[in-house]
Amino acid sequence: MRFTTPASGPKHRPSQQRSQQRHRRIGRWWPAVAAALLGTVAAAAAARPADGAAAAPPSAPGYRQDDLRRDTSALQALGITGVQARVTTASGRDLVATAGVAVAGTNRPVPRDGYFRMASTGKALMATVVLQLVGEGRLSLDDTVDRRLPGVIDANGNDGRKITVRQLLRNTSGLHDDLPGFDTPQDYYRHRYDTYTPEQIVARAMKHHPDFPPGTGWSYSNTGYVVLGMIVEKVTGRPWKDEVESRILKPLGMHHTYLAGNTPTLRRPHARGYQVFASGERTDVTEQIVPDLGGYVSTTADVNRFFRGLLGGRLLSEARMAEMRDTVPVAKQFEVIWPGGRYGLGLVNRPLTCGGTYWSHEGGEAGYITLNGATGDGGRAVTVSMTTSFNDFDTALRHHKAAGDLVDRALCDTSGNRRGE
Repeated sequence: MRFTTPASGPKHRPSQQRSQQRHRRIGRWWPAVAAALLGTVAAAAAARPADGAAAAPPSAPGYRQDDLRRDTSALQALGITGVQARVTTASGRDLVATAGVAVAGTNRPVPRDGYFRMASTGKALMATVVLQLVGEGRLSLDDTVDRRLPGVIDANGNDGRKITVRQLLRNTSGLHDDLPGFDTPQDYYRHRYDTYTPEQIVARAMKHHPDFPPGTGWSYSNTGYVVLGMIVEKVTGRPWKDEVESRILKPLGMHHTYLAGNTPTLRRPHARGYQVFASGERTDVTEQIVPDLGGYVSTTADVNRFFRGLLGGRLLSEARMAEMRDTVPVAKQFEVIWPGGRYGLGLVNRPLTCGGTYWSHEGGEAGYITLNGATGDGGRAVTVSMTTSFNDFDTALRHHKAAGDLVDRALCDTSGNRRGE
């Protein structure tokens, strides 16, 4: 991975580090923070019904433009500044809808093809590259980290000799996350331009004991995917982002997906992203440097193009796709977020209310939350981008459920006019 760091390195006081770690996880991948928060609200979370099971069945077939428009407006009404959503059908026809505004306090509409930070959706890109290398015989899923990166994982009980590539991809490595970030507006303004190398990110994780012995549990680990990027570079001799570009973005025609790197701004057009901190302050957090795979910027059209291409068999052989779809249950506390969810190699599998399942990889960075999904054959795909993130778990969960309901209805191709509405 190619991040640059000022000569003096990022400076954080210990108290700031704890605060920043908490927020960056909300931003980078908000379910990861949810897991931490659930430790303090476990009883309340356990009492909630599973989101998917609670939904009433649709009463009318055919998810149409009016349905998408209504669903995006309902999301915006929950307090999100701007929403854009795109459903790509089996025929290739797109349904597109937006709601809210691109800039708070103005009447500027959200662009229908606006750029946004796709955050952890980029992990599916990394997983695809790794599996391509496996298919070429240049890497094995059973390779240990230490075989490819000797001595990199070796501190506080972390042992690279016991962690495999498969476990990194599946989030069963036990590697702990300690990511940089911010938890207040003041932290955001102070640290939004900080940069980190992959080695620095891994070194932060090495200060902690593993969450569990490799292969014995499940926990979302951004650090694990940082390590995968380092392995890709070691195997190919090229920056991992170049491998993503040549193996995925160019072949699929994803011309509007790029790694921002040390550029803190987004290409135009885009809606601005906002973070509502614990204090209730809504802050424009659009401008920031995001480390690791969270730095990818994309559009709803490109994200749909990726999932349709991947699941449609354009990127991986049947054997490699079978490995990617080989899932394990997510941790129990994540059931509140992903009812019935299972994690494969860089893909999440979730049940549909109409029967069957769909594949996705959500993502969240401060100011930008994205949910997505595609049918098993890649015939139908949907991506939702929201431009407000919240530190409050219950609020974030409510938004996640509403956006997840949109994804479910769009993939089931059923109207949102449900019984009782």
